[in-house]
Amino acid sequence: MTKALLTILLLFPLMPSMAEVSRENAPLSENAPLSENAPLSLLNEIKYSSHLITAGQPSEEQFRAIAEAGFQRVIFLAFTDHKNAVKNEDRIARSAGLEFVHIPVAWDVPTTDDFDTFAAVMRATKKTLVHCEVNFRASVFGFLYQVIYLGTPVEEGWALLTRIWIPNETWETFIVSALAEKGIAYPDV
Repeated sequence: MTKALLTILLLFPLMPSMAEVSRENAPLSENAPLSENAPLSLLNEIKYSSHLITAGQPSEEQFRAIAEAGFQRVIFLAFTDHKNAVKNEDRIARSAGLEFVHIPVAWDVPTTDDFDTFAAVMRATKKTLVHCEVNFRASVFGFLYQVIYLGTPVEEGWALLTRIWIPNETWETFIVSALAEKGIAYPDV
């Protein structure tokens, strides 16, 4: 772990709350009734805002709970052949009333094209669950979306992301590249 990353993690409790963003993308505590704040109990769940949650692979039963919690869309970022994949996930999500978007992101070679596709889908504001196998790909895409498109400070988004994992060299390189393409500085790595 780099010194800069360690510093960010140690200073997080002293940092202010999420950046000023539009009301529909505001942090949950500012915006939603308590019932909407209840966790969905998904694997490695991160609530970036009232309209963006990332997680690992939901079960068939959890897709119904996701729809009942007011989500309108599910974005799946892994390949359908991972060991915990739900067979016919697209049909299950659709039958629960959810829009289903599949953007297969290679674990060992994420691309900025993958992220740009994700960001284009996210621009249509709907309450969205983004998931992959264990919420590593999804948490990075959620982090990048919050920072690049919603103005969340890198340090704040990073603190949420690193609650569940510290990106490996491949993913940290991807993060730095995606931010640099948008002209956003990343703390020294």
